[in-house]
Amino acid sequence: MCGIIGFTGKLEAADILVGGLTQLEYRGYDSAGIAVSEGSSTKIIKTAGKVSNLREKVESSEDRSGTCGIGHTRWATHGGVTTTNAHPHVAGKITLIHNGIIENYKEIALALKAQGRTPVSETDTEIAALYLDSVYDGDPFAAMKKADEALEGAYGFCIMFSDHPEEIYCMRNSSPLVATSTDDGAFIASDMVALLQYSKDYFVVPEEHIVVMKKDGIILYDMDQNIVAPKMLHVDWDTTAAQKGGYDYFMQKEIYDQPEALKNTVMPRLHNGRADFATDGISDDLFKGINRIIVTACGTAMHAGLVGRHLIESMVRIPVTVELSSEFRYMDPILDEHTLVVIVSQSGETADSLAALRLANEQGAKTISIVNVKGSSIARESDQVLYTHAGPEIAVASTKAFSVQCAGFYLIALKLAELSGKFTEGELSEYCTKFEEAISTVAEVLKMDGYIKDIAEKIKDTFSAFFLGRSLDYAIASEGSLKLKEISYVNSEAYNAGELKHGTISLVTEGVPIIAIATQDHVLPKIMANVEEVKARGAHVIMVTDKDMSDYEGVYDDLIQVPAVDDRFGTFGVTVALQLLAYHVTVFRGNDVDQPRNLAKSVTVE
Repeated sequence: MCGIIGFTGKLEAADILVGGLTQLEYRGYDSAGIAVSEGSSTKIIKTAGKVSNLREKVESSEDRSGTCGIGHTRWATHGGVTTTNAHPHVAGKITLIHNGIIENYKEIALALKAQGRTPVSETDTEIAALYLDSVYDGDPFAAMKKADEALEGAYGFCIMFSDHPEEIYCMRNSSPLVATSTDDGAFIASDMVALLQYSKDYFVVPEEHIVVMKKDGIILYDMDQNIVAPKMLHVDWDTTAAQKGGYDYFMQKEIYDQPEALKNTVMPRLHNGRADFATDGISDDLFKGINRIIVTACGTAMHAGLVGRHLIESMVRIPVTVELSSEFRYMDPILDEHTLVVIVSQSGETADSLAALRLANEQGAKTISIVNVKGSSIARESDQVLYTHAGPEIAVASTKAFSVQCAGFYLIALKLAELSGKFTEGELSEYCTKFEEAISTVAEVLKMDGYIKDIAEKIKDTFSAFFLGRSLDYAIASEGSLKLKEISYVNSEAYNAGELKHGTISLVTEGVPIIAIATQDHVLPKIMANVEEVKARGAHVIMVTDKDMSDYEGVYDDLIQVPAVDDRFGTFGVTVALQLLAYHVTVFRGNDVDQPRNLAKSVTVE
């Protein structure tokens, strides 16, 4: 969850580090710090708060000419948000930054205390630094190997040893690290977005490997100190994709990115009325011989899984369950070679989802991941991977990633329908046509931005809100509620509309916003009956639908009517409308849209 960057080379490190941390701040913004090697000494600058606070301190520093350094932006796990707890941490000859959690830090801390080594911070990271210093005898490899054996949990480390000037040593277990080198020097970071202005070519640091960064390049070693050739990857989007481009917030930009993102995900994979995964290298064999599907994911990605469940079960009649990755391992799931496990993660590094994938692999299930980031851990360890090609998503609240994840499920459902023989040639072709029509309506919904903003203003001061839906609409409602909750801090919940009378309706008070989703003809009378129930109790009802609502005038207070599409494809337009609603409520409330409190973009710890 924390952001890491390192550089050694010909350029001044401080500016590179602070610039990189600015790009990585979505990973954590509780505190930030850098360490720059200046000859025989190392200068540490760190502060609580956002990277902008760090930038001010760095710019006021008298000497920042060093060309080797490491930087960190923190999402706090162990210890409060203080300058003392900010990284880097120093212990003897060790200067260290860390992304992850050391699970056995208390046991190691007790052993170190017996040696007279006492931390000054409250962090597990400083314990790692103290341990490294305790076993360091001048050989970085030997010390790092001992640390790798002793430390339990997840970590990505960047380390400077004071007696190895101008060098940076890195290793990882679970927590992501990517690296590249240019004529200017060697770079490493948690995410390629921080390195884009220097190179589009990179490699993912494998787990249980050591990276040595020197001014003239990078060498990758295994834990036995054998040189390993890195597997190079290439970013297919440019630096402008990771910039606001004139928008007020990244989230706003990413909402508006969706027509292009959906096109990039869908159109190359629709050929002759079929889902074609040939360019992905996904064989039809993956989908044959399965009798059940399990989708495992977290947060927004889990809601995409709910959409997928509805589609696959209704179209193909294969049973689908959707499980939270954080619980999956602990459920003792029943898996075999006839089970297809679908792992959904924007970053491809979500710790819980990665653990779920590994369990599925161990038990012999087939696995496919829907991810956005090339070379990510989940992508590498899945049998097959469906890349969403959404480009970078910087805002903590996911928008375009959700839409393209849903699109991935629409494609998988289409492939299963073809292979199962459930659809005729004509039905397959019709599905593709309606799919294309549905994603084309997103641009039309974006034109309703001002209208949706006016509705958002009416509910901007609410303490709570409720989203209602039935069938597919419940999945959409769940994601809409999460968007509002995580960035506006409104106490928002989504409910199956039929469950209102089983407790939820007791929470409906005068003026409370109820956002009702209606894209499914077969349950429209049912959802409208539920709407009448909450309206009768004084709720402020906002209908979000693609249906003709002329028969229901007076039942709702506000109407967001998106272009009509086939019921199967109601996901896309309504989702964008709900994203805009959440965005504008948040702006009206004066919150930081891109960096909501206590949240981080990539959850790489359990």
